Amino acid sequence: MILILGLIILIAAIIVGLAGVFGNTGAGHDLGVGGDFSIFGYHVTGSTGSLFLSGIIVGAAALLGLTLVMMGARRSARRSAQARRELGTSRREAAVVDRERDDLIKQRDDARAGAGTPMADAPAPTASTPLLR
Repeated sequence: MILILGLIILIAAIIVGLAGVFGNTGAGHDLGVGGDFSIFGYHVTGSTGSLFLSGIIVGAAALLGLTLVMMGARRSARRSAQARRELGTSRREAAVVDRERDDLIKQRDDARAGAGTPMADAPAPTASTPLLR
């Protein structure tokens, strides 16, 4: 959200700045006595000082937008780094659980082999032998 807001402010400041520069070129837009400056059809009369102040305001808006963009990008990078760390931890935990499961299966198979009846050779239950539940 901060990233999008920063992009909107930055793009708006760039558009206003470029419109001011390209819309007021040539000898007809001299800021001498009685000269005016226009942006999007809005005419501003005043001195070069007021034009300079307007430029400072547009520059400050652009700086604010750029700052918000950088904050949003840093936050996104921090979140993805944290997600990568958590994914690594999850994979390590899953590997440990898999090893423990394999060890338990091996212990069970060894115990059955030690009892003398392998799993494949164990007699199948018949109608006369009750099933254990």
